[in-house]
Amino acid sequence: MKPSTLGIRFTYAIYTNPKPRSSPNWMPSEPLHIELTNLTEPRGRILQLRGPLVLGNLRPFRTELRKDDTHLTILELSGVPFMDSTCLGEIVNFYSRCQGNGARFILVAPSPRVAALLQVTRIDTLLTVVPTLKDALPTTHQSPPLE
Repeated sequence: MKPSTLGIRFTYAIYTNPKPRSSPNWMPSEPLHIELTNLTEPRGRILQLRGPLVLGNLRPFRTELRKDDTHLTILELSGVPFMDSTCLGEIVNFYSRCQGNGARFILVAPSPRVAALLQVTRIDTLLTVVPTLKDALPTTHQSPPLE
């Protein structure tokens, strides 16, 4: 990747409420960190996630995912140790929204546990899933081969 082709880059973390609830089965979830990289051509973004995608992190994840209408959204999942069905449903809903808008949505490098979830649910046959970020970027964002 050539740094000059990337747009603004900033990092921030989203934290869940650690306050315990009355249910004995409720456990506070770990924080979800989202690193956003904006792409300039084509207009798009890369969301690199670190932390579990679970119900406790759904609201901030959904907000960030739906924030911009871009031509390309890349969701990098190598730092996501596990995902629950609620967040998987949000990913499928966002994919449907992208299909309706003519936008592209790509999942990159899911962790083994997330990859297994995508295979068992057969979501990997619906969505584009690639092994590396380089594979997801348009050719204009990839470095030329060395000779």
